[in-house]
Amino acid sequence: PVWRREYSGRQSGPAVYLSLPVRGVRVTPANIFCTDQYLKVSVPPFLFEAILYAPIDDTNSTAKIGNGIIFFTLYKKEVAMWDSLTLVNANKEKLQYLRKNAVLKAHEKAKEETEAKKVTKQEHKKYALEATMKLEEAERKRIEDLKEKERQKVTKELELWKKQQKDAEKQKRVEKEEELHQEVEQLKEKKKEKMNKTRIPNEGTSKTSLKPTKGHGSYSMFSENLKEEQLPAPRSTATIQINFTSRVFPTALRESRIAEEEEWLRKQAEARRTVSADLSELEDLKEEEKNPDWLKDKGNKMFATGNYLAAVNAYNLAVRLNNKLPLLYLNRAACHLKLRNLHKAIEDSSKALELLTPPVPDNENARVKAYVRRGTAFCHLELYTEGLQDYEAALKIDPKNKTIEKDAEKIRHLIQGTTQDS
Repeated sequence: PVWRREYSGRQSGPAVYLSLPVRGVRVTPANIFCTDQYLKVSVPPFLFEAILYAPIDDTNSTAKIGNGIIFFTLYKKEVAMWDSLTLVNANKEKLQYLRKNAVLKAHEKAKEETEAKKVTKQEHKKYALEATMKLEEAERKRIEDLKEKERQKVTKELELWKKQQKDAEKQKRVEKEEELHQEVEQLKEKKKEKMNKTRIPNEGTSKTSLKPTKGHGSYSMFSENLKEEQLPAPRSTATIQINFTSRVFPTALRESRIAEEEEWLRKQAEARRTVSADLSELEDLKEEEKNPDWLKDKGNKMFATGNYLAAVNAYNLAVRLNNKLPLLYLNRAACHLKLRNLHKAIEDSSKALELLTPPVPDNENARVKAYVRRGTAFCHLELYTEGLQDYEAALKIDPKNKTIEKDAEKIRHLIQGTTQDS
């Protein structure tokens, strides 16, 4: 580096004022290094270094940069006049020691400042946390106070309502007691009137007639009053046993068709017991795979996930095991509709309707689905007349189904449009 030796300065008792020309270069505060006894300005390619004559207060000392000049204001630790700016007649080892010592002091000071900043930051965080906790505690207390006030308000209203209810009950009780008292008084008055009426005809008679006569035809007013006051004995209690006939179908006995219902139950029971045991595939199947109900549930799960081909395979095997269950054909018809196998959907729906006989309330839902699915397949084949017939048959079974009614109305419009076009 190029050492700068040119500088000017003056001093007073408390401070030293130093001017260092640095024209032609750009100086920033990062280029200046200062400790209590060492001053250095490093602006490549120039270098200025000064081992100060006595210690200074490097914390309060300042450096101003402007117009190609660095103006230093160095405050002395002890008020005195220096003989020179730098040490005179110092050997090389001492100068090197002073440099190293200055750098070490600078590092220690920077470390202390960093630690102090860290401590200050932690204190600020702690203070912020405490302030936040105080705010949250105040907010929580405010909310609890509001809740307590609301609870007290509700409690007062409830107590007032209870008091009003008690007062009303008390008033009703008093009124009932007054009514009862009035009724008792009325009964007493009626009784007195009856007694007076019985006494009036006996007043004109002689004293001998007032004496009761002995014998069969004796008469006594007091015995008659006693008879009137006698009350009949209370009726004896008893328990009546009522038994209801258990029924499978929910319809009332006067509305049900017992013969059709029993036939339907018999057919379902026979269908559950019917399993084709002569299939060669049964040897390789597991025990649960030989159950048509298990295969039906498996097909339903496949249908729900959109795997319609696998569902058809499950229903096919279930039908081969038991071809008397209408729900197998009904569910397979739904799969064929999704796969656009319309003729097969019609066949399965027709087979399901054939097995859903006799028509009873227990199979109404299945018959509606069969008619709708077959009618849908007819409409996809543009056989709207046949499709409308199936939808109307479904409506006869379930007349409150708005969806089927709307679809039937659409088919009627399609039939009218086709007729007009033709």
